[in-house]
Parts: sequence; structure tokens; C-alpha cells
Amino acid sequence: QVQLVESGGGLVQAGGSLRLSCAASGSIFRFNYMGWYRQAPGKQRELVATLTNGGNTNYADSVKGRCTISSDNAKNTVYLQMNSLKPEDTAVYYCNARTWGGVIYWGEGTLVTVSS
Repeated sequence: QVQLVESGGGLVQAGGSLRLSCAASGSIFRFNYMGWYRQAPGKQRELVATLTNGGNTNYADSVKGRCTISSDNAKNTVYLQMNSLKPEDTAVYYCNARTWGGVIYWGEGTLVTVSS
């Protein structure tokens, strides 16, 4: 059973930074991609960033230039560094992973609140 555990959320002022972590139970080489999604109150869950096993990244237009997704394979962890945070970045952030066989897993989320 795959578990994804997010951490690093919290309350931050606009313009501040946070680094989210997603720790996987076992090797992340099982996944052909991992990513971060977010869901703001009353809105649908949306893509923030993805990282493929080959190192390719993809970002939502709303976070390009402000967020960086990366991984530490030795720690089985994927990170999302978020800078220049805005109030509209307030959401629950979810870690997501897809295996080579197409099975998708989700973490339980970590709340990010950006105050103005």
C-alpha cells in the first residue's frame, strides 16, 4: 500500500515562502510522475506542478516563476518550494503520484493559508 504524507503547510504572510514536502512510503522510482495539486474553498482541485521520473517539470500558469518542484530520491520525497506567495494561493495542497501501471495515489493534504 502506497502512502503519501504531506507536510510543510501553515500560515504565511503575502510575499513569504513555504516548502511543502511529500514523503512516499517506499521508493519514488515506482512512479512515472509525482505532482502537487491544490483545492481552494469552493473551487475544484487544480494542478500546481508535476515532475516526471525523467526530470521533466510542468507548472500551472498561476505559479510559474514562483514555485519549484523537486525530488530527493534518497529520501523518497518530493518538494514544492513556493515563493512570493499570494492570498489566492490559499488552499489545501495535495501530493499525487502515478505508478508506471497507471495507478494514482493521493495524500491527505496540507493547508496553506496566505494572509494579505
